[in-house]
Amino acid sequence: MNDILPGQVEVWQHVERTARDVFSRFGYGEVRTPTVEDTALFVRSVGEETDIVGKEMYTFEDKGGRSLSLRPEGTAPAARAYIEHSVVNQEPLTRWFYMGPMFRYERMKTGRYRQFHQIGAEAYGSKEPAQDVEIIDLVVQLLQTLGLRDVSLNINSLGDEACRPAYQEKLVGHLRAHVDELCADCKVRLERNPLRVLDCKVERCQQIAQAAPSILESLCEPCRAHFGDVQRKLGALGIKYEVNHRIMRGLDYYTRTTFEFIAAHPVLGTASTVGGGGRYDKLVKSLGGPDVPAVGVGIGLDRLCILLQESGQRFSQPTQLFIAVADEGSADEALVLASRLRREGLRVELDTRGGSLKSQMKRADKVGATYTLVLGERERQSGEAQLKPMAGGDPRPVKLAELAQELRASGKPAA
Repeated sequence: MNDILPGQVEVWQHVERTARDVFSRFGYGEVRTPTVEDTALFVRSVGEETDIVGKEMYTFEDKGGRSLSLRPEGTAPAARAYIEHSVVNQEPLTRWFYMGPMFRYERMKTGRYRQFHQIGAEAYGSKEPAQDVEIIDLVVQLLQTLGLRDVSLNINSLGDEACRPAYQEKLVGHLRAHVDELCADCKVRLERNPLRVLDCKVERCQQIAQAAPSILESLCEPCRAHFGDVQRKLGALGIKYEVNHRIMRGLDYYTRTTFEFIAAHPVLGTASTVGGGGRYDKLVKSLGGPDVPAVGVGIGLDRLCILLQESGQRFSQPTQLFIAVADEGSADEALVLASRLRREGLRVELDTRGGSLKSQMKRADKVGATYTLVLGERERQSGEAQLKPMAGGDPRPVKLAELAQELRASGKPAA
């Protein structure tokens, strides 16, 4: 669980601002759910036999004897809120997004932490392939706006309740032929939820899973048609993708379309998935709500920020002006001047400790100020001071009353 300090937080703020802008273009409104939910919500939605519920959730009993958990993902809480507030009666098609911390007790590596942060989007009410593609396009446009180009899209279909049992039967047959080679956890999964074997991180289990039959070979005609339409619409939008029948995701609620965005950057190592999601048409009903189809995505904010930090882009806003105080009698006037400029929307600093001009100018250099201005008795009396560019160049006189206009004009690109 990490602290995010100035110097890093600007990257996070940039991603969050960009996400809010992109999501609003698609008509998605922000929802904020509690960090803590009833444990039963995740057992029923994510799945009791998943690693998330079985091994990774932070679960505790409160003073009333209720079992509560820190949320390990954002879709189930959003679905719970959708049901609890009877949103289906207010609008037949609902588009939400969220961002915030999630919690899982899992092995740590670069970009994977026990408190991690997600940006997610959920769309309720449409069973059409176009909604799957819209969610994918939303992520594509977010990544492009952030300048992250080297990210590939993998897609798959998990079928539905009509065709998945036939695939599960084939899978069980394959796994039973290798049962002695499976890890202890997968031997239990084989009996309770065989699809979860495909998520195992043990190398030998991964090798066995790799040789398993493809779920795409078992799709019923409606699921096959749905997946084909998703691919056709992605092509119409010019979105490149690869069909990868190994994508299962680590949650039980997915049906039909699933997808992952994978970044090819060595800084992430094996934690290269920056986002993923899919369709979950039965989740809302299984939680006691109406029979409403839905599709969603979760994006790893930690990993996006790591990639952006590696990109060399600059995200912090420079201090436009540093006011240095030449004498003790000018300290109050400097504070008043700084306050006035800040009210006018400018980024202004001064060292409230005072000190020598030399030490103040060092501070101006450290904060990366674009300009400095020395305020002393002479400047106060004349109403004029010298505006010095810190990158080099001659100072120029500026009237204190016109300082805000001068700084704004200086920040505009030349025509």
